[in-house]
This record gives sequence, structure tokens and C-alpha cells, in this order.
Amino acid sequence: MTIFLCGFMGCGKSAMGRVLARRLKLPLIDTDEAIVEQEGMSIPDIFKKKGEPYFRRIEAETVQSLCSRDAIVSCGGGAMLNPNTAAAAKKAGAYIVLIDQTFDVCYQRIKDDTNRPIVQQNTKEQLRKIFNDRAVIYRKHSTVILPPEDTPGATADALIKALELKD
Repeated sequence: MTIFLCGFMGCGKSAMGRVLARRLKLPLIDTDEAIVEQEGMSIPDIFKKKGEPYFRRIEAETVQSLCSRDAIVSCGGGAMLNPNTAAAAKKAGAYIVLIDQTFDVCYQRIKDDTNRPIVQQNTKEQLRKIFNDRAVIYRKHSTVILPPEDTPGATADALIKALELKD
């Protein structure tokens, strides 16, 4: 079983993914970490040296390569915006789970993060527009839309229940 966690930057994919992976006894794969390792440079450096279109292509290839892995996959904020990537995941029978966090919570978590080029290049209002634009696409591509709970563990429990999986 492959579960892709998607949503805006700072929505809780990584934190919930760690808990979910432990509970389901599956590996956790972070697509951003996999890309950094593969490319041998940070995401800001990839954006700076090779550009965002290059990063998005590598991101799509990374996600598609994971479609049939038994794993919890924490996707970068833009990964499931690509319709081909989402279609490949669905075709492989993977779950695409949107963690439907509010903009204000996400913004508080990401506003000072220097490892997020999109955050560094945009104002709060520009980020809000990006958030709103992406929310429509996330919803369209998701198998499950999951409101965040009070803790990553409670969010993981809600997903396990929604997917009728056993702990």
C-alpha cells in the first residue's frame, strides 16, 4: 500500500507521516529529502541553479517512481499539483491524502523557513493566493481529504479509521 500525503507547505505531512509510518509499520519517504539526496544539493540551490521547472520535473519523476512502493510518502507542497503525477498514483492504486490545514497555521509554521524558496520569494498575501489556488487542485486530485486533528497522532488515527486500516 502506498499513501501519498499532500497539502500546502507546513500542513503537517512530515509530522503525521512519521506517526502513520510507525503505526502501519511502513517506511516513510520524504520526496524533498529524496530529491536533495539524488541531486546532491539543497532545494533552494536546485531552484537557484537549475530553476523551478527542473525541480518540478524531478519531483514528478520521484513521486511516480514511488507509486507502487509499500510506503508512506510525504510529498513536497507542489508534488500532487501535477495532473500526470496524481493520475499515475491513482492508477497504481495509491491513496492520495490531503491534509487540509488552514493557511494561517501553515503560514505560522513556514514563514521563517529559509529552506523553502517559494516562501522566501513571496509575501504573506502572495502565499495566501498560492495556497488558495493549490487548495482547489489538491482537492481535485485527492482520494481522501483529512482535516487536521490536535496532534499528528490523532490525525494519523483519523486517516487509519478513514481508510479502515488496522493498527
